[in-house]
Amino acid sequence: TRNMATLKEIQNRLKSVTNISKITASMKMIASTKTTRAQRAMTVARNYGKVSEDFVKQADVKPVEGAKEILITVSSDKGLCGGIHSSLSRRSRKYLGEHGETPVVILGDKAKVQVQRAYPGNIRYSFNQIGSTIPTYDETSAIASVILSDKSLEFDSAKLIYNKFVSAIAFETDSIESYPISQIVEAPNFNAYEYQEDILENLNEFLFTNNLYWALVEGHAAEMAAKRSAMENATKNAGDMINRLTLQYNRGRQAVITNELIDIITGASAL
Repeated sequence: TRNMATLKEIQNRLKSVTNISKITASMKMIASTKTTRAQRAMTVARNYGKVSEDFVKQADVKPVEGAKEILITVSSDKGLCGGIHSSLSRRSRKYLGEHGETPVVILGDKAKVQVQRAYPGNIRYSFNQIGSTIPTYDETSAIASVILSDKSLEFDSAKLIYNKFVSAIAFETDSIESYPISQIVEAPNFNAYEYQEDILENLNEFLFTNNLYWALVEGHAAEMAAKRSAMENATKNAGDMINRLTLQYNRGRQAVITNELIDIITGASAL
C-alpha cells in the first residue's frame, strides 16, 4: 500500500513538472520572438543615443568639480529573467554607497524594491508599468519632462545605469553620462555651433530623452534575451527532472509488481 501511495505521489509530481515544462517552453518561444523585435528597436535607439553622445563629445563637455549629480536606474516591472535586475540594483547601491546624498530616479518596480531597502530616502521619483512592451519615444519623453521640470532635481550630470545588450546570451551593466544644456553651453567647442537662445530648452530635453530612450530600449532587449535564456534553462531542468521521476516511477512500479508476484508464488507454494 505504501509503495502504491508513493507511486501516486511520483505520478502527480511527474504530471506537475510536465505542465511546468510546457509553460516554460511556450514562454521561451514568446521571449524569442520578443527578443528579435527588441533587437530591431535597440538598433534604432542606439542611433538616438549616438546623436547625443557625439554632440557632447564634439562640444568637448567635461564633468565639473563638485558637480551636482542624480542617479537614474533603468529597470522594469517584469521578472523571470535571471539576475538581470539584481545586477542593476547592486551597481546602484554601490554608487549610492560612494555618493550617499545623490537623489535617485528609478524606472521599473524590480529595482525599486531592492534599492529602497538600503536607500529609501534617496528615491525622488519611481515610474512603473515599464517592460511589458518595447518602450516608445513618447513614453520616454513624458518621463524626461517630469524629471527636467522638477527644479529641486536640477543637476550637472545624470548617471543612467542600465543593462547593455552584448549578445543573445549575455549582457553587462553599464552607464551613460548625460549633461544638461547649462553644462553643454559652457563647453569649449560649443560656440562652433550656430543656435538661437530659444531652442536651448528644447535641445536640452531632446538630448536627455535620447539618452533615456537608448537606456530603456537597450535594457528591454537585454531583458528579453535574459528571459529567453532563463526559460530555456528552466525547460531543460524540467526535462531532466521528468527523466529522473520517470525512472523512479518505473523502478517503483517494477518493485510493486515483483512483490505481488512473490506473494502469488508464496501463496501457491503453501497450497
